[in-house]
Amino acid sequence: MSAPRFPWWLALVLPLQTWALDGSPVTLCRRWDGSDSLDDPSLSQDGDVILGGLFPLHNKPVPLDTIYNKPPKLPHCLRLQVRPMRWAQAMVFAVEEINRNPSLLPGIRLGYRILDSCGQYPWALHGALALVSGGSHTCNAVPVIIGDASSTQCIILSRTLGPLGIPLVSYQASCACLSNRREFPNFFRTIPSDFYQARTMAQLAMRFGWTWVGAVAADNDYGRLAIQAFSEEVRATGVCLAFFVTLSRKHLRRDVAQAAAVLERSSARAVLVFAWYTDVEALFLELIRRNVTGRQFLASEAWSTSDSLLQNPALFDIARGVLGVAIRSAPVPGLEEHLRGLHPSRSPRSDFLRELWGDLFGCSPVEQNASASQPPCAGTETLQAVQSTFTDTSQLRITYNVYLAVYAVAHALHSQLSCTGKSALFRRPHCNATVNLQPRELLRHLNQVRFTTRMGEEVHIEGGDIRAVYDIVSWQDSTPGLLKYVTIGRMDGSKLHMNDSAIMWVSGAKTAPLSVCSEACPPGTRKARRKGEPVCCFDCLPCTDGTVSNQTGSVECDRCPAEFWSNSHRNECVPRDVEFLSFGDTMGITLTTVALSGAGVTVAVGVVFLYHRHTPIVKANNSELSFLLLLSLALCFLCALVFVGQPSKWSCQAQHLVFGISFVLCLSCILVKTIVVLVAFRSARPGAGAMKWFGLGQQRGSVLLFTCIQVFICAAWLSLGPPRPHRNTGLQGSKVILECAVGSAMGFGCVLGYIGLLAAVCFLLAFLARQLPDNFNEAKFITFSMLIFCAVWIAFVPAYVSSPGKYTVAVEIFAILASSFGLLLCIFAPKCFIILLRPENNTRKFLMGKTPTH
Repeated sequence: MSAPRFPWWLALVLPLQTWALDGSPVTLCRRWDGSDSLDDPSLSQDGDVILGGLFPLHNKPVPLDTIYNKPPKLPHCLRLQVRPMRWAQAMVFAVEEINRNPSLLPGIRLGYRILDSCGQYPWALHGALALVSGGSHTCNAVPVIIGDASSTQCIILSRTLGPLGIPLVSYQASCACLSNRREFPNFFRTIPSDFYQARTMAQLAMRFGWTWVGAVAADNDYGRLAIQAFSEEVRATGVCLAFFVTLSRKHLRRDVAQAAAVLERSSARAVLVFAWYTDVEALFLELIRRNVTGRQFLASEAWSTSDSLLQNPALFDIARGVLGVAIRSAPVPGLEEHLRGLHPSRSPRSDFLRELWGDLFGCSPVEQNASASQPPCAGTETLQAVQSTFTDTSQLRITYNVYLAVYAVAHALHSQLSCTGKSALFRRPHCNATVNLQPRELLRHLNQVRFTTRMGEEVHIEGGDIRAVYDIVSWQDSTPGLLKYVTIGRMDGSKLHMNDSAIMWVSGAKTAPLSVCSEACPPGTRKARRKGEPVCCFDCLPCTDGTVSNQTGSVECDRCPAEFWSNSHRNECVPRDVEFLSFGDTMGITLTTVALSGAGVTVAVGVVFLYHRHTPIVKANNSELSFLLLLSLALCFLCALVFVGQPSKWSCQAQHLVFGISFVLCLSCILVKTIVVLVAFRSARPGAGAMKWFGLGQQRGSVLLFTCIQVFICAAWLSLGPPRPHRNTGLQGSKVILECAVGSAMGFGCVLGYIGLLAAVCFLLAFLARQLPDNFNEAKFITFSMLIFCAVWIAFVPAYVSSPGKYTVAVEIFAILASSFGLLLCIFAPKCFIILLRPENNTRKFLMGKTPTH
């Protein structure tokens, strides 16, 4: 039965368990065999305190033999990386510079031991354990490690070295997860957290209106957590992820093909890429093969300044216009001279320098190691005039982070060792002995380190993190077929400063590309989210009447103030049109003409009656009441004119006052005439003497009494809640209706109710008197007139309620005129017919000779 399988690299950790538990000091030598395969004499120097370093000097691991019948042994990796080689030399330079500085760590000489992590966690973990155990060449274990470049490696290393209390200071591990002090208390870095890089990316997306952004990330903590931080940062701003794909080193060919297919199908034009430059190169080549163009890439700091991509002619078309976030650059005086002074002859056993010489000069520095493809070097080759990535110190970013990391450790050691300006014995700077140097104590001092560099920059590592400062770079044309990056802005803390006009966009354009799921809603519309789709995918719906949106991309339409309304484009509130029934309107002219005509006809009837006032038909049934009735009808016609024109305080009160009193006066006259008919008929019977109780005085008094009641009601109405002009904005959206509000509803109801009561009594009495003899048969005309009066006002109610705007007033005027004409024609037309056309019938004998028909 075979033994259970487990990750082989776990075997590297097990030998440290006893050391972690027994609390032995770090100076105690623990031999760690197998570190020779990662060692290079040119990157090692002895000293009082040895600083460990891990750098991905190669990026092509050799396949591992996973046979578990012998201890694992890691071979050298392949394909030297020039930039990490410069980083390692920056650590060497910083250590040598500190050793020459009499005010920093006086009397203490720093050493270093730098190993290759190959960019893979087995090599990184193996190297870290070799460093903290002392290795096979020396018993000097390191109290601190500067490295590694990858967040994934740093997570593993921090958790492994955490129980030992050994600090880990990274120069490139930017995963936001590493800011968790509870989980990674021994981790420090001189690169800002990806949280701030994601915030910078989010500000760029919002600045250029990219609400539909794709995301490609390395399949590790660095990539996944960076995209997560970006998503959380833009969640409240309306920016959505169109897609999210990952690239793993293990299955890079498959993942690149899938990512390219997703980019090809997606409508997103802005694509955020958090990955290593080798992954980006593979992705770009696949996109070129598929002829996918027009994508605006947002580069993370891991590849935004990569010379391998910038100087690759095959990527020119797709990489033009890349907009990236880069670690801020800073000069390191003296570093270039240090780099150009390197030579294999000074480090004959350095495999790294031999590889570098082979890459730069195409030859092998040692003749016996020369291969068929690389002849031996002449020995005159130097780096003094070579222009390469290794010697280029014009834009130092990660290199500067390495420099800061070494100085941060040095200042923490300076504080831990209680270094003073001068000792009492030797009169010179002095530090305590390093025999009992405890890494856990160094952790505490690293948490409080604060210093100023030779270039004047203040550095403070707080909570393991450094202040976030980024450069914003744009990839632009250089020599034909090649690209260069140009710094066009800076992110300092939370403030973004950019020169937008200096940006070259995708494919060399001068304007930012559009990357949205839905076009921004123009003014006059609002967003309506599509069901089941992200928030940035929406339809644009026009604003409803009375609401406007005057900005692009409005979420809601704003309601206009009461006196304003939306224009036809729904993007501006304009003053509403004021509407009322004016004398200049066609309808106003028509109604005014009809009202004046009615008054004119009434006056004409009065003239006829006055001229024939001595004739029997005029004298019958109290001619005085007839003239008073004609006067009230003329007032009814004329009161309609008060309703026309712009309402004012006095016109509103006059409308209802004149209307109420005129109609009550009219109905009072008709009621008294009807009563006179009934009383006269009863007085004509034998033994009846009722007429003496209802003579002319009583008739005048009755009319006056009935009218005074209405006058009293109107006076009470005007004192309690008088009618007033009102600007009605609720009837018609685009118009303000000027109308007269009734004020007290009870007062208005009493006025109308009293008119209705008189009309009902008139109709009832006239109906009872309809069968009287013809000479007293005015009652049947009164009955018919009251039928018309009641029908008009009953029909008025629904018509009034349903009529909009100024037509409400027109309906009221029409009801006044119709009822007035009904009364005038029904009561006076038959008499005028006899007076004017049948004068032979206008005799007492003719009138008294009629008998009722049965």
